[in-house]
Amino acid sequence: MTVDEFAATLDAGTPPAGLSPALLGLWHAGRGEWTTAHEIVQDDDGRDAAWVHAWLHRDEGDTWNAGYWYRRAGRPVYSGALDEEWREIAEGLLG
Repeated sequence: MTVDEFAATLDAGTPPAGLSPALLGLWHAGRGEWTTAHEIVQDDDGRDAAWVHAWLHRDEGDTWNAGYWYRRAGRPVYSGALDEEWREIAEGLLG
């Protein structure tokens, strides 16, 4: 699945089948469902989920907490637009 195909599913009522927890969290985040996305990724100890977790905290304006999750993900703190990073994360996870 490409990033554009993934993004196009955001208008559907349900996420695509078979998504990893990180992608499922990102899907909910893309729909503005912050709490659902956060609940999904906070229960996953992997680096991919930590990357999405960082994005979520950056989205809410909690840069200190975002920094913690970027470190857990092994990623540099992102300073560009949120929508650009969302796409970058999607590309990385769909890889």
